[in-house]
Amino acid sequence: MKLLFAIVHAEDAGVLVDALLDREFRTTRLQSSGGFLKQSNATIVLAVEDAKVEEALGIIRESCHSRSQVVNPMPPIMEPGEFFMPFPLEVEVGGATVFVLPIERFERI
Repeated sequence: MKLLFAIVHAEDAGVLVDALLDREFRTTRLQSSGGFLKQSNATIVLAVEDAKVEEALGIIRESCHSRSQVVNPMPPIMEPGEFFMPFPLEVEVGGATVFVLPIERFERI
């Protein structure tokens, strides 16, 4: 068995969870945030039989899409460690980052 952690854009999370449930994958959705833009995202956790890992990854690919977003300059009041962008910047957001880890033991109680 494998443990999949899929970190996805908040806009894609609902569609992804529905698609996984439709294909009978059990999932847990955790709200999270972080990254360059500090926007909300979701971490989807699922345990998958080795033979179904590619199917699960395919569903994630179909459900999570990257898109361009324009980021406006940050206000002059900034936290330590942040930087100022003097002009709007187009960045790519969305998609998914997936970690696939081996499971030593799995029990459903």
